[in-house]
Amino acid sequence: MEEGPSSHTSKLGIDFGTSNSAVSWAAEGGLARLIPLEGEALSMPTAVFYNDEDRRTHFGRDAVAQYLAGTEGRLMRSLKSLLGSPLLLEKTEVNHQQISYQEIVATFLAELRERAAQALGAAPTRVVMGRPVHFVDDDPERDALAQRSLLEAAQAVGFEQVSFQLEPIAAALDHERRLSRESLVLVVDLGGGTSDFTVVRLGPERMTLADRSGDVLATSGVHIGGTDFDQKLSLEQVMPLLGYRHLGPQQREVPSRVFFDLATWHLIHWQYLPRAISQAQALRVNYNDLRLHARLMEVLRHRHGHHIAHEVEQAKIRCSQHDAGTQIDLSIVEPGLQAPLETAVLQGHLAALLARTVACARTCVQRAGLSDSALDAIYLTGGSSALRPFQRALQAEFPGVALVEGDLFGGVASGLAYSRG
Repeated sequence: MEEGPSSHTSKLGIDFGTSNSAVSWAAEGGLARLIPLEGEALSMPTAVFYNDEDRRTHFGRDAVAQYLAGTEGRLMRSLKSLLGSPLLLEKTEVNHQQISYQEIVATFLAELRERAAQALGAAPTRVVMGRPVHFVDDDPERDALAQRSLLEAAQAVGFEQVSFQLEPIAAALDHERRLSRESLVLVVDLGGGTSDFTVVRLGPERMTLADRSGDVLATSGVHIGGTDFDQKLSLEQVMPLLGYRHLGPQQREVPSRVFFDLATWHLIHWQYLPRAISQAQALRVNYNDLRLHARLMEVLRHRHGHHIAHEVEQAKIRCSQHDAGTQIDLSIVEPGLQAPLETAVLQGHLAALLARTVACARTCVQRAGLSDSALDAIYLTGGSSALRPFQRALQAEFPGVALVEGDLFGGVASGLAYSRG
């Protein structure tokens, strides 16, 4: 029988992701098991909805569903993107109270801990938190601040022992359990906010080693992920229908900041403030086609921004999964309004972002001092790694190296529970 979470040798692994989160638990020497977070679902969207009507707080799929159903309230997503940012300590009003985004992060972590306690029968006190190779690119001070903020949030909700592990290394530790021989693997963790890479030596005989630092040959990371892909697609396919790049009476483009914010998950809600709506209304003189401005005001006044972002994300997934064109449904803005998304368009819009991401993978292999032929496999984890254009770009960069798709949403969490910390 497995030891319970009250044992000093057991610990929780939390993969607090930009788009989705997962939790696992393992006793010392035991197999990690993912904890169901919503019904039987082993991961859930990193989303919090503050319901203005009943003053309740909703999480995950329930949070998104509440918002999309038109319930009055505030939807918060992409919270991880705020780590390391001055915005984290800023306060916002929810349910007539002023709370900081740091407190909202803690609220979500508290819910993960509570759901783990319900599944395990006791509240866990030890946790290994995942972290990207870089929370913030090329800024060590802000990167350290991001980890410190996550540490403080975890401690605030009752975790007494908190340690951290790089997310791609955690994914490697999970993958290692399925290997029958020693292998050199490039681990690719493509999440909602970051892309992280690790070249690591794995194998059944190495799992018992107390110190695995010598097995990590190189790491690299870049602050590009699924939300960046969504932002690009929104700007290119949706925002022109609201006036982005529209030429006004003086043949000048409509000022673009509002469109960039509406295409960025964690900035959307700022555009619902009275001042932002007033500024958008003042843009009317910059439009030749006033229908476009009317659509923009419809989105802002009725708070459709998150709904549009959701539709863009779902269209991206459909286009990738089925390798076929689809439509982005914008009927909430105007009856019958749609934006097409073809596979070639998806590939074209994401090409530059994917090139930077794959270049980061190449940097990792170069840092390890390896030729492509020395790699036994490329192991994929993180929801965005399922994107077909990304997989094609990766295969083109590393021809002949096998791509192995792991547990896209649970692999990092499982590996965190195996981490020594």
